[in-house]
Amino acid sequence: MDAFRVTLHVVLLFYLITPGSTTCPSGCSCTDDNLGRSLLCMETSMGQIPQDIPRDATKIRIENCHLTELPQQSFSNVSALEFLWLNFNEITLMNIKSLEGLDSLTELRLQGNKLTSVPWTVFQDVPKLKILDLKHNQLDVLPEHALRHLSALTYLDVSFNQLCVITKDVFVNWPLYQRAEKEWGKEGLVSNVVLALHENPWLCDCRLKGFVEFIRTISTPIILMNSYLMCSAPASKAGKFFHEIQLKSCMKPEATASENNITLPLGANATLTCLVKARPSPTIQWMYSQKIIRGFSATETHIDADAVTSQLLIPSLHLADRGIYTCTAHNFIGNSSVSIVVNISSPNSTTTPVPMLSTEENAYIDIRIAKQTVYGITLEWYAVTDNPAETWFTIHFGKYDSPKEMIYIGPGINSYSVSDLLPVTKYKVCVSLKNHPPREGQCIVFVTGSDISELEQRERLIHIVVIVCAMVLAVPAGMFACTTEGRFSCMERCLDLWKKHRRRGENLQGTFDSLQATSEEGLCRDSEERPKKKEERCKGGSQAHLY
Repeated sequence: MDAFRVTLHVVLLFYLITPGSTTCPSGCSCTDDNLGRSLLCMETSMGQIPQDIPRDATKIRIENCHLTELPQQSFSNVSALEFLWLNFNEITLMNIKSLEGLDSLTELRLQGNKLTSVPWTVFQDVPKLKILDLKHNQLDVLPEHALRHLSALTYLDVSFNQLCVITKDVFVNWPLYQRAEKEWGKEGLVSNVVLALHENPWLCDCRLKGFVEFIRTISTPIILMNSYLMCSAPASKAGKFFHEIQLKSCMKPEATASENNITLPLGANATLTCLVKARPSPTIQWMYSQKIIRGFSATETHIDADAVTSQLLIPSLHLADRGIYTCTAHNFIGNSSVSIVVNISSPNSTTTPVPMLSTEENAYIDIRIAKQTVYGITLEWYAVTDNPAETWFTIHFGKYDSPKEMIYIGPGINSYSVSDLLPVTKYKVCVSLKNHPPREGQCIVFVTGSDISELEQRERLIHIVVIVCAMVLAVPAGMFACTTEGRFSCMERCLDLWKKHRRRGENLQGTFDSLQATSEEGLCRDSEERPKKKEERCKGGSQAHLY
């Protein structure tokens, strides 16, 4: 009996010293071989790293198990782990501490996952890592110091990803490469290192120049698994191998214009042209009075790999089109701009008269708030003009008593969105033709509410709208409307009435599209005619349907 008790105590003691060593996660298998204990989980819908992994495991292989992330300290209890294979899962995220505690790890394979980026400092926790397999992921960037903590690496595979531009500094800053350069030619001192970089959509422009030159000079101990790296873009180099192309250094844009001052008759079409030389290709914008021009027809034509012309067409010049137009080009190195002055000559009395602007000055514009969110609104307008295809607009927007920002909108556009509105703020927005100041009937004044939490819940921003023209305007529940065709006291009564409803906590029912307001006639009746219905002068919610 004593011998049995001694044996039992020994078994229990062994179990306590090596907890979990005899367990195996459900759906997985555990085996022992000359490399130690192995955990194999294949095609099991576990979704996350098992919690009961044997602590004495030296090799873990979890594949096709629908893992989506590697959380912090995923394997910290398996300190003896040397081989970790997590291929063909759905991993999109690696925590920066996901490999913490794996001092003995020498091989990490993450092939066939959905990683778009890797926190490269994660590898400072695995100083002995020799094999890193990241092929068939979605990596689109390799940072300059990505390999800083991989000084023991002998195999790196980032093939079949989405890398398009990387710098040679990625490898120049690699401690292993620096050590190899110092020991170059001393056989046996530096192990061979295999790099797999093929099957990426390389963008062969000036940004890849350093990397292409580096690839051409690679030699032992660094070996490319596939030395035939191929360009995917631009079109002129697509399908060519690195050793077949010559790349130039990048160049800051330089914008010029053949004519910096042009004069044209009223009603003529104007074409402004600027020439930009840059490497890589720049982004070009035209600006008028420091505002980006939207809607005008601008075309770009590539003269060669480094030069492009941009032409801005201004149809049917009017007096409001006079001024300075600026062509601005920029790429990642810098920007450049050139200005062109447009003058309009007086019409010749013997020529056919050009339609004067006075007809458009009196054009009718119907403006309304078409949509609103918690923090913004979308304006829509309709204008009756002689030439709608050639008519552009100016939006004047800002706080009621402050200078207004001007946004220029080209022909064919009849909506504009304003976001990031401040609470408890009075705003004014107007739409005018061309460069004219807004006239009466072309503006809306509105006040934003103060209860943000309530607004977010109701998905309504504006509590009060004052209409500055006689028009049809959709008004949300709890919103009061007046027109400036009525007396200003009407607006004051609107505000007072709204405050009373707020204090009483009344729930004004209605929907955003259920209320319409127009002129003074329906809003503000003469107090002597309707002495018993003063509140009918300013109505809110679904109580008012005015025509």
